[in-house]
Amino acid sequence: IALPLKKTSNFSIFLSSLLYNLGRAITYAVLGILFGLVGQGLYLGGLQQWISLIMGIIMIISVLFPALFKNRYKIESLSFKFVGKLQIKLRSLFNRQSYFSLFLIGLLNGLLPCGLVYMALAGAIATGNALSGALFMFVFGLGTLPMLLALSIFGNIVGSKIRIKINKLTPVVVVVIGTLFILRGANLSIPFLSPPEKMLKPHKQMLHQKKMEKEPIKKNAF
Repeated sequence: IALPLKKTSNFSIFLSSLLYNLGRAITYAVLGILFGLVGQGLYLGGLQQWISLIMGIIMIISVLFPALFKNRYKIESLSFKFVGKLQIKLRSLFNRQSYFSLFLIGLLNGLLPCGLVYMALAGAIATGNALSGALFMFVFGLGTLPMLLALSIFGNIVGSKIRIKINKLTPVVVVVIGTLFILRGANLSIPFLSPPEKMLKPHKQMLHQKKMEKEPIKKNAF
């Protein structure tokens, strides 16, 4: 709502808001590559089942932790210095009104602590692939675009009560997704929800088959 959008016309408002959200999506994609690589290493190590369990538990703890300690201890405080530097840079960009500055605001804003982004990054790790992690996070950014685009343009129209309800709904969504991750790694053999353990680990026979398929190609080359 506080974005310094260019308000010379309806098109300029739409374009500046779009560039901001595109910047966020690009940052999410880069984070997706990094966390996808982490997931890829764990996947090749046969730890895909544990990834889902641990990520699900972390998601639920991230919601319960502030509630149990009544906000005396916050996970975000661990990154306070980093966030402080980001806020200084963002403040300087907010003083400018240009398309490029809005794009940069989006890029930097993608690095700010956010519960839903943490949830998405857990999903990027669970993809077990850098490219899939990048695509997953970019699509996540695009998925948030319609709502944030509407808030950027019509934010003043949306009442504070509705915004409070949306904020209260976010932890519920995180807990639900965390529970799904736990079920996914629980090996309960429930179709589409909790697949068998063998579906979450690299299949040795498949890897051996791919190796055998490459050998004739090498022989033909000689």
